[in-house]
Amino acid sequence: MTKQLKKFCLLLGDIFLLNFALYLTLVLRYQSLDINLLWQKHWPHFLVVFAIWLIVFYINNLYNLNVVNSGRRFNRLLVNSTLVSSALSALYFYLNVKSDITPRTNLIIFIVIFLILFLAWRFLFNAIIKTYLPKNNLAIIGDKRSVSNLINNLKDHPHWGYQAAIIIKSVDVLNNLPALIQEKNIKTIVVADNLGSPEKLNQALFDCLPNKLDYFNFPDFYELLTGKIPVEDIDQSWFIDNLNSGQKNGFTIFKRVFDFILALIILIISLPFWPLIALVIKINSRGPVFFYQNRLGQNGKNFKLIKFRSMRVRGNDFSPTLENDYRVTYSGKILRNTRLDEIPQVINILKGEMSFIGPRPERPDLAEYLSKEIPFYRTRLLIKPGLTGWDQISGQYHSPSLEDTWEKLQYDLYYLKHRSLYLDATIALKTLAIILSRSGR
Repeated sequence: MTKQLKKFCLLLGDIFLLNFALYLTLVLRYQSLDINLLWQKHWPHFLVVFAIWLIVFYINNLYNLNVVNSGRRFNRLLVNSTLVSSALSALYFYLNVKSDITPRTNLIIFIVIFLILFLAWRFLFNAIIKTYLPKNNLAIIGDKRSVSNLINNLKDHPHWGYQAAIIIKSVDVLNNLPALIQEKNIKTIVVADNLGSPEKLNQALFDCLPNKLDYFNFPDFYELLTGKIPVEDIDQSWFIDNLNSGQKNGFTIFKRVFDFILALIILIISLPFWPLIALVIKINSRGPVFFYQNRLGQNGKNFKLIKFRSMRVRGNDFSPTLENDYRVTYSGKILRNTRLDEIPQVINILKGEMSFIGPRPERPDLAEYLSKEIPFYRTRLLIKPGLTGWDQISGQYHSPSLEDTWEKLQYDLYYLKHRSLYLDATIALKTLAIILSRSGR
């Protein structure tokens, strides 16, 4: 069962449970199994409620299989999603003047029943995935660090549905590959290395064709499972094969028009509040209202990034921000938690220096250092930097350190390859969820 099919099963189960929870609510509330008229009266309005819950669950990553199998993080996101969905559902009924029902009690009963059913369904789903759903047996060909990392990831994420049944590290074993495929019931072959003999590897793979297997090169398989591009396992040919920027011209034009219009709207709406924000900043600490810093834009062009100042000026060496950084002022913490400090960047967007969605821009000096240490680092400059991006919604905070930048670049390359209206909408919605939950930094 593929990852997308598993997500679809989760979604179908939730849709069924939302409807069943409404049915049980009406039965319990009105003490009758004959609820046809009640159902016809309530169901059209609750369809909006169903949509609210499903959308909130989606943007809060409750259909992300890594989250579904992560107890503490799942519980935290479920609580946040329940509070937001409940508030929006209640707001819908109170503001919908055309509605002929005011289900205060019904909505409370519905929420309780649905949450009980939802938790039971998620528990059952996890049990089926981990215990009963058959695993796809892999044959992995290669002997390098990335193979070991993949094997560990497969063990840590059983819900991915794969297990490494054969690890081929010697070219001599390739002669027996067809027999091993049948013996271990292999369904998928992942090629991470040619083991120094591409001719023997190609012949062995050709001999396995009658077994009707799925073949992946390592970068594609890693991307499929993780939503990242393994930087250390790609070369220049990967970029030639995958970054056909000419095919994105229509998307690029639409995105620029959309960015300009949305940035203009945000600027007009927020501008009356800028003096108030400026006053709070000035009262809290000495220094300018705005913070300007050189950043690298598209194709390595420098620009001045604009933000509301959130850090003290005195004694500040302007090094990258650390967790619980003492330089962040009290007002700065509020601005950062609410992302209000980012609002002036709509000016950068209007000028065409940034986009709403894209890799975060780095300082030129830091980018120069990172480009010497990390292969293909500067390829992230092929597109405009953004206010938020694929890395920012990954659920992990990545500092400008060398180790974290390796990880961040994997997400940036994934976005560079797959950028589209759908992916941008996904990033925007999940960024909104992060802001509302005040997570991230």
